Amino acid sequence: MDTLFLKLGGSLITDKTKVERVRHDVLTRLVEEIAQARRENPALRLVLGQGSGSFGHVAAAKHGTRHGVTDAAGWRGFAEVSDAAARLNRMVVSELLLVGVPAVSLSPSASVGCVDGRIQTIAVQPVQAALAAGLVPVVYGDVAFDSVRGGTIVSTEEVMMALVAEIRPSWLLLAGETTGVYDLEEQVISRISRANYAEIEAALGGSRGTDVTGGMASKVQSMLALVDAFPQLAIRIFSGLEPGNLAQTLLNPAEAGGTLLTASTLNE
Repeated sequence: MDTLFLKLGGSLITDKTKVERVRHDVLTRLVEEIAQARRENPALRLVLGQGSGSFGHVAAAKHGTRHGVTDAAGWRGFAEVSDAAARLNRMVVSELLLVGVPAVSLSPSASVGCVDGRIQTIAVQPVQAALAAGLVPVVYGDVAFDSVRGGTIVSTEEVMMALVAEIRPSWLLLAGETTGVYDLEEQVISRISRANYAEIEAALGGSRGTDVTGGMASKVQSMLALVDAFPQLAIRIFSGLEPGNLAQTLLNPAEAGGTLLTASTLNE
């Protein structure tokens, strides 16, 4: 049975230019669209990831947590980042439950092991058990213990990418503020693979607001590496701001709008 991974971007559900500001109207609509998609397709198996936006990123940037933790002040910051990320996660899960989506939070800080900033181990069994029970597991950007750096930050996408090898989803759907990846004329690039990456690389910029995990350029590079490793996976970057877009993308990702990223061996 196919499983979909969906990430709600931090810039989509929070105002990343302000500290800990949730975009409640957007979040409310998005969870309703997830509920709608589940009603229309009861067989939908969904793993949800949610960015930390103006919660975790601001705290992490203040303490430099991504780069490592070496002293008591740094560990205090580590704990504060964990608390900030969990605060937003609780809001998201609560909103999902309100609309009838049986969401369960799975904290990466309790399931991920890192070596020098990279995820080396992740507990997959709880995610698999949640899916088998008909639940929607929710992961998020979080702190993580690191055998080299002491502590670090793992992004939502890094967590989801680490789960791909075991869960083997057919789609990774990335809902953000933009309608896709733009070229230099600010037109949406309909498809990206290794074959055309060099042509569009110059158009990829950074991200708006405070983001300790990189902007669009690093996102596209990491996504291409992912489809190289798992050619059965397709990735779509699309707008979650357009009403109805999320529900339609969940129900028919192959025909949805935005930017499609695939392995270069497909249809090239």
